Amino acid sequence: MTVLVIQHEALVPPGLLTRTPLDLCVARPDRGEALPARREEVDALDALVVLGGTMSANDDAEYPWLPATRRLIAQAADAGVPTLLLCLGHQLGAVALGGTVERNPRGPLWGVEPVGLTDAGREDELLRHLPPDAPVVHWNGDVVTGVPHGATVLARDRRGDVQAARYAPRVWGLQCHPEADAEIVSGWGASETAPEDRERATRTVEAVRVAEHDLAEAWMPVLDAFAALVEAPRR
Repeated sequence: MTVLVIQHEALVPPGLLTRTPLDLCVARPDRGEALPARREEVDALDALVVLGGTMSANDDAEYPWLPATRRLIAQAADAGVPTLLLCLGHQLGAVALGGTVERNPRGPLWGVEPVGLTDAGREDELLRHLPPDAPVVHWNGDVVTGVPHGATVLARDRRGDVQAARYAPRVWGLQCHPEADAEIVSGWGASETAPEDRERATRTVEAVRVAEHDLAEAWMPVLDAFAALVEAPRR
């Protein structure tokens, strides 16, 4: 199976997704690797995963592969390719399908915080596997302020921001980081230079270390459910 994973930066790898049965093929457009563009290439994908990154979803001038990534997400949604979009990927998916992304007016959200499922989330094919108020890693400054027409909000954080949405029948976006473990988050923390960010990063890294077992226990069933969806015959 061809499960294409778009990785935007070295510090944001697939993480816990490597523990699923999926055979991941990682593409690095930040290193000049081309992304599928023709419809037959997209149709040939068994699944698409788009990971996070420090850039914003509309930073096309500085990160010239972002428009191609958004087009690929839109094509995958149209083709019914199972798609999982994480953090930046979630934001790129929102923009690609007609939604909006902005700097969060409430400020960045970093740490281990619970997400609350909506009624739709409790019945969703993936998120129904989560326990109530499941903890998850947050590390973001932007947020989806307008979901695309026809999207279904599946989870929100304590501030009310969208943390999960189903953008199309087989396309899921998660603002949080279910794939992140302590090693990955430690790398993010080490890259911060501003004093206030370093302090916040230190707290977050320690929180992830303490909660690492609980995080994996909560979110691996969701990632495994996505893997099972990919392995099932496409409807």
